[in-house]
Amino acid sequence: MLPHDHEFAALKEKLLTMSSLAASSVSNAVKALVERNDDLARQVEQADDQLDALEVELDELAIVLLSRGPVATDLRMISVAMKITHNLERVGDEATTIARRAVDLNKEPQLKPYVDIPRMATMALEMLNDGLEAFVSRDSARARAVLPRDKDVDALHKQLQRELITFMLEQPNTITRCLHLMQVSKRLERIADHATNIAEEVVFLHEGRDIRHTGKNSAA
Repeated sequence: MLPHDHEFAALKEKLLTMSSLAASSVSNAVKALVERNDDLARQVEQADDQLDALEVELDELAIVLLSRGPVATDLRMISVAMKITHNLERVGDEATTIARRAVDLNKEPQLKPYVDIPRMATMALEMLNDGLEAFVSRDSARARAVLPRDKDVDALHKQLQRELITFMLEQPNTITRCLHLMQVSKRLERIADHATNIAEEVVFLHEGRDIRHTGKNSAA
């Protein structure tokens, strides 16, 4: 193994560590809401500091690799890794926001059974996992299969927003709780967007095709 191969292996390893931590943060944030667990919500905020530190480490390693004048294929890998890193850091930020909203919501009686929110979280996390697995396994078809699923999360988000607007109109005393839940739903929708971004980067990495904003981000 060449010296730079060790560094590329370290880059991938740190990226997977960051991915696992980001996914755990989302899962724990939603669990903190559903189980009304403030301690778990605070753990999510602490994990965000670790994600920020990993982002810095990954960027520094990427800069070292870039300074070596990499060949085109390695350059593409480094560029994509940096973009994936940024998206994972943003996932951590979204999870932190959910955790903070959970703490606020836990101070009041539960507005409604939490069914849609855990479902959205599961869908978004599956997208995130599949995007990273596609990166590791060099499977652009698996990455492409992630992309259409974003519409399902969007649809569930819009459905929940409509339901919460109805709550606010019919029961004004629920407005604060509804606004918090709207933010939770929006953060989950954004996590699915970040998963989509990652999948698009994987397609670019392995096919050399930039499918962002082209209308071609489908499984076909």
